Amino acid sequence: MTSFKQIEANRRNARLSTGPVTDGGKRRSRQNAVRHGLTAETVIEALEDAEDYAAFEMAITADYDAQTAVERELVLRLASLLWRLRRATTIESGLFKIQAKQLLPFRQRRQAYQGRQKIIDSMYRDVIGAEEDMRQRGNDPSGDLDAGSRLTGDTADQSNAVTTHQPADLSARPAEPL
Repeated sequence: MTSFKQIEANRRNARLSTGPVTDGGKRRSRQNAVRHGLTAETVIEALEDAEDYAAFEMAITADYDAQTAVERELVLRLASLLWRLRRATTIESGLFKIQAKQLLPFRQRRQAYQGRQKIIDSMYRDVIGAEEDMRQRGNDPSGDLDAGSRLTGDTADQSNAVTTHQPADLSARPAEPL
């Protein structure tokens, strides 16, 4: 529970803390809660010009012949909503520009990779085409080159010899110290 002394100390401190006093401080403190300004009801001084908004509002109200107070209020609300919609479009465009700048290096690397892949694919097709030409000319009497021999140049008999080779017994070798 809060003691009487603590309550009195809090009251004394509260009297000293009256918030901003100058006009500049009051303007700054009004912007404390602004994060992005997308839904701000008023003009954002850092991003927008109050005179531009006033001219925009006057142009909208001139287009409509509001007869009653409700109609005038609706026209003013329309001007505010159109202004905020314009703001949202500007913010969205800015975010897309930022994202494009961040994605540019990734896109360049991907395009370079795709270019290298096209070269490799073309070379592979050339090798396959040359092998087909050799078969048609009769230069490959067996006519039985498998996919592995296309890449390495090994014949089927040589590849079987490699698979039957047994590795040396390494268990007799002494263990290395850690």
